[in-house]
Amino acid sequence: MSKIHVGWKEKAKLSGLGIPSIKVKVDTGAKTSSLHAFDIKLIEKDDNTYVSFKTCPLRRHPKRVFTCEAEMIDYRKITSSNGQTQLRYVIRTPITIGDQTWDIDITLANREKMRYKMLLGREAMENLLVSPTEAYLQSPKD
Repeated sequence: MSKIHVGWKEKAKLSGLGIPSIKVKVDTGAKTSSLHAFDIKLIEKDDNTYVSFKTCPLRRHPKRVFTCEAEMIDYRKITSSNGQTQLRYVIRTPITIGDQTWDIDITLANREKMRYKMLLGREAMENLLVSPTEAYLQSPKD
């Protein structure tokens, strides 16, 4: 996969979760990607553990809620930027930025008060070149 040039914020698609568009903060200071999630429930299905959750990916449209389900692949201890440690569910899903799609691991956390409902961490950036002074290089801003 060739590297793509992105800004410090981009639009992405999470097709595996049915989310057609979400603004993502590209955060080179974060190791793990994170998605806003609430009403999180574990489901046992086909001898696997799944996570069912709701998310509101558009800050300006708080009533547009998506119900998502994905296989839980891990349960990790994450230290947030304010120093608090939380145990979070981890899922794997495809992300599309520009014309490229690849699988990433995402932790689920309540980001209700955060400006960006998703952070893209370093673990998901191996095919990205980040320009910290530019935005929406792969997707024009609305």
